[in-house]
Amino acid sequence: MAEHYDVLIAGAGISGIGAAYHLKEQSPDKRFVILEGLDSFGGTWHMHRYPGIRSDSDLFTFGYRFKPWTGAPIASADEILKYMGEAIEENDLARHIRYRHRIVSARWSSADNLWTIDALRGDSGETARFTANFLWMCQGYYRHAEGYTPEWPDMDKFRGRIVHPQTWPEDLDYKGKHVLVIGSGATAATLVPAIAGDCSHVTLLQRSPTYFIPGRNENVLADQLRKLGVDEAWIHEITRRQILFDQAEFTRRSFEEPEAVREELLAAVGLFLPEETVKEHFTPRYRPWRQRIAFVPDGDIFEGIKAGKATVVTDEIERFTEKGILLKSGKELEADIIVTATGFNLSVLGDIQFEVDGKKLDFADTVTYRGMMFTGVPNLVWVFGYFRASWTLRVDILGDFVSRLLNHMSKRQAKAVTVQRRPEDKDMELKPWIDPENFNPGYLMRSMHLMPKRGNKPEWEHTQDYWTEKDELPKIDLDGPEFVYK
Repeated sequence: MAEHYDVLIAGAGISGIGAAYHLKEQSPDKRFVILEGLDSFGGTWHMHRYPGIRSDSDLFTFGYRFKPWTGAPIASADEILKYMGEAIEENDLARHIRYRHRIVSARWSSADNLWTIDALRGDSGETARFTANFLWMCQGYYRHAEGYTPEWPDMDKFRGRIVHPQTWPEDLDYKGKHVLVIGSGATAATLVPAIAGDCSHVTLLQRSPTYFIPGRNENVLADQLRKLGVDEAWIHEITRRQILFDQAEFTRRSFEEPEAVREELLAAVGLFLPEETVKEHFTPRYRPWRQRIAFVPDGDIFEGIKAGKATVVTDEIERFTEKGILLKSGKELEADIIVTATGFNLSVLGDIQFEVDGKKLDFADTVTYRGMMFTGVPNLVWVFGYFRASWTLRVDILGDFVSRLLNHMSKRQAKAVTVQRRPEDKDMELKPWIDPENFNPGYLMRSMHLMPKRGNKPEWEHTQDYWTEKDELPKIDLDGPEFVYK
């Protein structure tokens, strides 16, 4: 027998918990359940255990709109988990969560206007079946079980240990060892300073540099308001608005004044490191914001390099050797442990097997509606956050939208809603999910063929523009021609 719910939420990470809050507050008549494949809430913050793991977004905007953040802007995984646990407890959400329930398939029936969801139970190995009127996909966007590691020649010849931060072994002893970290993104920048003090030496090997924003891990405005005795809810909202205002200006300038922004970012790194080091190892070839820019609290990775605890090398890998890695320049880097901080594998809606009326669903055959719904797929919303702003900002916006949509369907006595292209969209050119000139991280470029298509109008793409969406999404006409009700 299947358990039935009005809404089934996939995932108990930052998105799923936020979705559950909004559903409970704005659509209190809806019965819902959250299915989570792991043994606890938190998603990324529960799964990733590598040393130093922390946010690369400030918690005033990465935190929920409805729950004030009272700590330092950049938080550790443990601090984020504590915050999420409080959100669950304060809003009585724990009773709605089923842990160790990994969704393997979801089948839509137009005859019944129903999703049938099968989940594999981690505790018993049995399959649990659920039916739901609406499916809210909050499972994230990459595979937790495996990270992305390129296949380099002769990896099997290396006598040491090769690990990926996403699956960090609990028994890994790096004390007194020579550790080589491959990568140039936020994970590498977090990991290197976290282990440098215990290692004999850490070498960061990158193919090409990336941008960073170093700064003190504090928010002067929040601290000042706190001294004045302002209520934490007000502090959270005021600080949040100030940060978003500043981010909007920074994003605008990165497009309109890219060279000026570039020089400012490099100058900030130059406060820690010599000019020649910045030029060789921290001057990217691309304009700012074509890839995510990580905040480096207190410039810790740069401080480690300056102190001689870490070394950065910019070169390409020729092959692995018994002792380490041979570079294309001819230099060999020796190591006891090699860490491949080389990214992750994109997961399109959780790698779940979807069917619509008995036909296998390939999301690459659909067109996205504002990066959250898909043509021909009834009663489903996917939470995909922002690259240039905190992920959770979109969790709150879509929480409002989905609740409003569900309430509208109830008012209309509609059982199903599907999006379709309007008459004026009939000859609209279809393109890949995102323009690589706009944003081009490796995980997206490697998996673009799996993603839904986009159009050349804001309604038919994920614009990545929080500052426009926060005003536009609440005003969407739910009776517009793009919505088909049944």
